[in-house]
Amino acid sequence: MRAILIVLDSVGIGGAPDAADYGDHGADTLGHIFERCPDLRLPTLESLGLSLAHGRNCSPVNVAPGASYGWMRPASAGKDTCTGHWEIAGAITTHPFKTFKRFPESLVLAIENEASMKFIGNYAQSGTAILDELGEEHMKSERPILYTSADSVFQIAAHEKIIPPQKLYSLCEIARNHCDQFKIARVIARPFIGSNRLFKRTANRRDFSMPPPLTVLDELNDADIPVTAIGKISDIFAGRGITQSISTESNTAAMLEIERTWDQIRDGLLFINLIDFDTIHGHRRDPEGYASCLLEFDSWLGGFLREISPDDLLVISADHGNDPTWQGSDHTREQVPCLVLKGRAPARCTGEHQAFTYVSHLLREHFSITC
Repeated sequence: MRAILIVLDSVGIGGAPDAADYGDHGADTLGHIFERCPDLRLPTLESLGLSLAHGRNCSPVNVAPGASYGWMRPASAGKDTCTGHWEIAGAITTHPFKTFKRFPESLVLAIENEASMKFIGNYAQSGTAILDELGEEHMKSERPILYTSADSVFQIAAHEKIIPPQKLYSLCEIARNHCDQFKIARVIARPFIGSNRLFKRTANRRDFSMPPPLTVLDELNDADIPVTAIGKISDIFAGRGITQSISTESNTAAMLEIERTWDQIRDGLLFINLIDFDTIHGHRRDPEGYASCLLEFDSWLGGFLREISPDDLLVISADHGNDPTWQGSDHTREQVPCLVLKGRAPARCTGEHQAFTYVSHLLREHFSITC
């Protein structure tokens, strides 16, 4: 028995009821992309009910047989990657992770002393701007760049010729041990290349997350049901509940890996995060690029749906919003779609769900797991 869960990173469908508490009243990732790109057509996602979910329309007209659709409110405190994915997997985060404009001296010194290395930076900035500002100083001093963002992230950037990725990962592991007590969700390694102020981040990023609470992934493992992760899923869950992990550097690479892996597995869950929506287009406030990214996925999905048998379960959702027309460069507090394909029964609307945990219930039901 197989299931595939695809998280379209940041593809929100309109503000959550508490969006104003996060400064996001009026945010709508999908809606504003369609406003900016009125010629965008996503026929495959439409056939699964995406626009109806976005419009909160419970009349499943022109939705494919076997499909059901609904929309999910976030129940966790926060709007970051970890809380969104953990909630999808059944664990609600009741207290938000800590965010900082500047990390405490006690934390930074503890990491520096253990690693025998000094940082430069230590302020909030976007990942590309920080390289423009501190890349040359890093090249001269050979000291890693420390920075953060609106998320709960402790990010360390280093040129691959100055601090090779494996050495950077070791530094991040040290940082991870110290960041736990400060409730920082992720330590992120950010390798880059280039020279003369023309720097570019590489695909060798790696996330070091806090261990999650127990999730449906642990339940699947306990039932000897394998979980194969593609993309950054294993990093988000600190490896917990993951049987096999396959790293990919882009949506395109991940979709090719889905095809290869899905053809091989006969049992278990295939769990994927497609990161480009968020990292490349959402944070960089690029609605046109975001639209192209959606179009690429929709076109690919149209072919892949032929590989889904009536006994399989397909779930497509998201972990938060990242409205590319919104102010700043942060995630946005939004509801997310829950598009499901299983069997060939008449299409139906499942309506609104009070938490992303609805997805974990679908997985338990599909694999006959009892709590």
